[in-house]
Amino acid sequence: MKLICYCCLVTSLLLASRAGAQAAPELRLGDLEMTVIQSGTPTLTYAYRGVPFKPYVRAWVTPSGVNPLRDAPHDHLHHHALMFAIIADDIDFWAETPTCGKQVHRGWSDVRVVSENGISRAAFTERLEWVPAKDLPVAVVEYRTVETLTAEDIDASLLTWTSRIELPPGKAAATLTGHHYHGLGMRFVEAMDKGGAFRFGAPGEGEVVRGDERLTPGPWCAYTARIDGKPVTAAMFDHPGNPRPVLWFTMQTPFSYLSATVNLWREALEVTRESPVTFRYGVAIWDGETPTERIEAIYQRWRALASFSEGEGY
Repeated sequence: MKLICYCCLVTSLLLASRAGAQAAPELRLGDLEMTVIQSGTPTLTYAYRGVPFKPYVRAWVTPSGVNPLRDAPHDHLHHHALMFAIIADDIDFWAETPTCGKQVHRGWSDVRVVSENGISRAAFTERLEWVPAKDLPVAVVEYRTVETLTAEDIDASLLTWTSRIELPPGKAAATLTGHHYHGLGMRFVEAMDKGGAFRFGAPGEGEVVRGDERLTPGPWCAYTARIDGKPVTAAMFDHPGNPRPVLWFTMQTPFSYLSATVNLWREALEVTRESPVTFRYGVAIWDGETPTERIEAIYQRWRALASFSEGEGY
């Protein structure tokens, strides 16, 4: 993929923000963060530089402006709000210790704001090199796309997260593994750690791994809890084009966490030159205790809007 130079990127962002009758959303690039602006208000903040080990969505708000994400809590400093990390070639990119690898920002390959057919999309694609702690070659290259979706019939803050894992030049293959909670992870604010409830898009209680930690199959998983006494609902959606069906990692003791995993702790995935691996998930957040049928409806709406491009699916 061709990388975009900084000056061209700033120009494209300004043009995009002025284009069309719909003034929102906009994308603003700073030295450390990419921000999505909706009607003049920041709605999503993506930290790509100045991060300890990996870029991530630092803040993302419900339609009323409530942020359910918690960044770097004292009990797990490596939990960064909404983040993606696994193990590549036996190098841990999830934790943050001197022996762990780092996801290093190398540039932008696509930044766009598009409004058509009543849907507004603000998207950016980042090129990341997964660099080992020791003086070793790059493990894998990731093209990460974060895209927000807004429309009159979508009552949630909705985004698509896509991580396409490829090989660096000169490398023939890489092996993806992980712990049972590795994947696209979501840490909630402290107020949501108690009294919340998980729901799933398919029947069944899943597998207990340890304590109250479960791995549960299904097309989606939602968590509802309260912030300042008011309910907030967060959901993750699986895409049928992913290399494997998701297993939702959930826990509530001593804190609440939700992660989209693909059983990498039991069955590795191989990345080759001919077969890169693409993960795609939706994430939605609502104000209120969203009814199950509404979560299902937005999941189906997202599936229709988040189709794999040619060459991405499996």
